[in-house]
Amino acid sequence: MTATQTDIVVIGGGLAGIVTALAALRAGRRVVLVDRDTPERFGGLALWAFGGMALVGTPLQARAKIPDTPEVALRDWIRFGELDAGDKWPMQWARHYVEHSRMQVHDWLIGEGIRFMPAVNWVERGRFGEGNSLPRYHIVWGTSRELTRRMIAALREADGGRLTVLHRHRVTQLDRSAGRVTGAVAVDEATAREMRIDAPVVVLAMGGINGSHEQVRANWPRNRPIPAAMLNGAHPFADGKLHHLAAGFGAQLTHAGEMWNYAAGFAHPYPHFDGHGLSTIPCKSALWLDHTGRRIGPEPLVTGFDTHWLCRRVAEQERPWTWHLLNWRIAIKEFAISGAEHNARIRDKQFPQFLLETLFGNHRLVRQMQSESADFLVDDTLAGLAQKMNALTESHDVEPAVLQATADAFDMNFAKGEALENDDQVRRIQHARRWGPDRLRTCKPAPLQMQGAGPFIAIRMQLITRKSLGGLRTDMQSRVLDANDQPIDGLYCVGEAAGFGGGGANGKRSLEGTFLPGCILTARAAARSIYTGR
Repeated sequence: MTATQTDIVVIGGGLAGIVTALAALRAGRRVVLVDRDTPERFGGLALWAFGGMALVGTPLQARAKIPDTPEVALRDWIRFGELDAGDKWPMQWARHYVEHSRMQVHDWLIGEGIRFMPAVNWVERGRFGEGNSLPRYHIVWGTSRELTRRMIAALREADGGRLTVLHRHRVTQLDRSAGRVTGAVAVDEATAREMRIDAPVVVLAMGGINGSHEQVRANWPRNRPIPAAMLNGAHPFADGKLHHLAAGFGAQLTHAGEMWNYAAGFAHPYPHFDGHGLSTIPCKSALWLDHTGRRIGPEPLVTGFDTHWLCRRVAEQERPWTWHLLNWRIAIKEFAISGAEHNARIRDKQFPQFLLETLFGNHRLVRQMQSESADFLVDDTLAGLAQKMNALTESHDVEPAVLQATADAFDMNFAKGEALENDDQVRRIQHARRWGPDRLRTCKPAPLQMQGAGPFIAIRMQLITRKSLGGLRTDMQSRVLDANDQPIDGLYCVGEAAGFGGGGANGKRSLEGTFLPGCILTARAAARSIYTGR
């Protein structure tokens, strides 16, 4: 076994780990960063994420006359997340987030050369208005890939010969002496050689547990239904093993059953790992159907209001898949896939092309999925579509007459004029369209079988795992706490591994876009504590 010494060892090469390492390098310290993935995937899930951030009191909000304040945001956060007022550290982290996301995330990123798109989006409004009471979802221009690459470039610039990055290494042991964490042991997964890394500070930044279906199922709340099959939208390396290693040192793993999954995923046409799924941003105007082609109800499923509720409703269904029924008119305006990979215009900063696709429809993405994805079915008739749906599931679940009746029942809303429309999905769409950015990406309600709107499209959807809302309990300095809420000397935890602060700062629901800022805030808090004692 080889050995090395450093000032700080950071375990995990995602955004939280990179920001922590960057702060250490800028403070003049030596850093060893251990990352399980390959060099080209340095940056973790942030490299592939869309780049949305919930930020409070920004210049973009002021320009759009959005009267947001930390007090308003905290009220929304606690109510929507159903946080327990007695859950000390999550509550304190929630308050810290809303009070500091402007200065410590938005302004700091602007100083690092990051720019945001000019529109502020309104997501997670809550089914009854109990979510985001105001728009606060900011999108990084260039997606999270731009953010990650700029952070990595800053890391290299600050290196000065003091940074060692161990790619394809897995931490198998944390060392402890005289009650203090003193380093870690990492194994090279290519050669099986072990390395002992001695350091007075160890920062856990390994992500959550949702990449392991074994961990997801083991921690799934017993009072909630769980689907027979799910896709993986996290990463197999987010397996919870280091959480349990830290728990062996007395660390608290809390709220592990709270997860931020998505209700509408389908298999990646070119998977990076087994079970890899893509998460759609579901079309508001699509009809969400069960496995038989009947509309799920009585309250229709509509995206943009309560993702947690959508997941629960999908998990309750008889089969582990649902269907989205729409037409080409809806798809080119509303269909989107979360992440950098399928948002090339934003990722590559192609503003004219982005504007054209927003105004005239993203035919390119719809055609791409029609060509690449077995889950994306297109047909000129509903009867033909039903036949393709059954062929995909190797069943006779969808009767053409039932699918036709489903579409007819929805279209009847428009038969007697706008004044007599009476459908909750239509009402929600109309509400969403009052906000300018949503209006640009949401169709005016119309019959599904409207002339010239075809062909018809059915997309088979499955629940897809994504982020852990729970994690290792930490204080406001990102120090890992033991069962007595006392810091474990030398051990810190940041980002998703810490439940984005305190072991569960979001509660049961996120206001959406709280994850990338949560990585930055927890990492910067750890750095302040380590190098200034604050």
